[in-house]
Order: sequence, then structure tokens, then C-alpha cells
Amino acid sequence: MFTGIVEELGEVVAWSDLPDAARITVRGPLVTSDAGAGDSIAVNGVCLTVVEAAAGSFTADVMKETLVRSSLGGLAVGSQVNLERAVRLQDRLGGHLVQGHVDGTGEIVSIEPREHWTVVGVSLPAELARYVVEKGSITLDGVSLTVSAVGHTAFHVSLIPTTLERTTLGRKAVGDAVNLEVDITAKYVEKLLAAGVVPASSPGDL
Repeated sequence: MFTGIVEELGEVVAWSDLPDAARITVRGPLVTSDAGAGDSIAVNGVCLTVVEAAAGSFTADVMKETLVRSSLGGLAVGSQVNLERAVRLQDRLGGHLVQGHVDGTGEIVSIEPREHWTVVGVSLPAELARYVVEKGSITLDGVSLTVSAVGHTAFHVSLIPTTLERTTLGRKAVGDAVNLEVDITAKYVEKLLAAGVVPASSPGDL
């Protein structure tokens, strides 16, 4: 589990194609300072398991399904990535609960610099549209953000200078792909309602 607060900008330093998978090595001195085999690190919002950590870098295996369902398949040696270690129970929850399980990808459709922030438009896959609401939470490449506006085919987020400087979002251009993870709460509520589960009435409801 993560919070969507990026800790470090990392860099892909090695990439090996495997049958139905890939093995990547990412440089990230901060996130590897206390990492070991079996730990979880989010890479552009995708939860990966550390196979080996040494000399300020970590190696992870990425399954074919992950490469297909996320933008990780478009990475190469030299690519910068957003990195976050798994949350600890005593940590502050600065963003929102993020699983690191990408629901799909979107495309940057607009970038509008303003005086104190930048408004970014992202295409919204039809199968995810029902989970995205104005003022709700969404994760872009592992960054927890608040939806500032939402339409039928796209939504907007507003990025402050700190987010632009400390994450890969400040280096994105129109047409670039981003990983999307919607708020897990919305999916649970949808499933409960579909199953006909309704809250029990309280004495005050009578």
C-alpha cells in the first residue's frame, strides 16, 4: 500500500527482456536505503517487488501483463521514474490509499500553465469514467492528485510547482501516456451496491 506521495525521481539503468516478462534495474538511493529482497516499491505507480537491492539501485521483474496494462513497457535505459516505498503503519497519509495496481493508462491531452499552477488534461478510458469524480482522488504515474474537473472523455488535475519539479509529471508532454489508478473505495462501493448490499437502518431512521 502507498500514499501517492513521490519520494524520489529514479532512473532506469538496466533493462533485460525475458520470456513474457522484463527485468529492470532502477537507481534510487533514497528508496533503496532500507530496501531488501521482497520489499515493495512503486515505479510510476506500479507496485513492484524488489528482487535485489545494492549500491543505491534495485532490480525487479515485471510480468508481461503489467507491461501491457501500464506504461512501464515504454520505459528504456535512461528513463526517469517516480519512486515511492510502501507505507508504514505509523506514517502520515499525505495523499490517499494507493495500491500500486494500475487500472489503465491515459494520455496527456492538454497542458495549460497558469500563474501559480499548471492544469493538465488526461484522457479518460470509458471503463474507468464512472470511478472518477470532481474533487475525488486519482493517481497519475504514482502521484496522488485531486480531480479538478471531469468530462465524458477526459479529466483535469492542477499541479503545483513542487509536483512539477519533484515528479515526472513536470516532464510530460501532450501525447505522453500515464498510468491511472482510481480510488479503490469507489470500486468496493460499486460491487456492494451491485450485490444488493445496503447499510442496516439505525433506530433514528424509523
